[in-house]
Amino acid sequence: MSRKVLVVDDSASVRQQVRLALDEAGFETIDAIDGIDGLNKLAEHPDLSLVICDVNMPNMDGLEMLEKARKQAATSDIPIVMLTTEGQPGMIERAKQAGAKGWIVKPFKPHLLVATAEKLAARA
Repeated sequence: MSRKVLVVDDSASVRQQVRLALDEAGFETIDAIDGIDGLNKLAEHPDLSLVICDVNMPNMDGLEMLEKARKQAATSDIPIVMLTTEGQPGMIERAKQAGAKGWIVKPFKPHLLVATAEKLAARA
């Protein structure tokens, strides 16, 4: 079973915090700096078990990345969780309609992030 997670966030410090939490739990992490980079990394790593993605990023935001990933056969089944400071019901609904498997608000609790990753990676 793959335990490889793609972390998509324009903030290097957030990527580091997520990576530290997941690495301690035995996950392998790959970083992407925006939605465009995230889609490229999705294509490069077909064995991903999970994507954790910010919403507000330059070049391509996380919701657009989510929608594009769901339209590609190779990435349509990979669970994607949004990790963001946003809490607007409209954004959450858009993500849900696009196929997001979860919505975690920053700042996050590492143990809850790991629990979510464990649950979704087991299904992948």
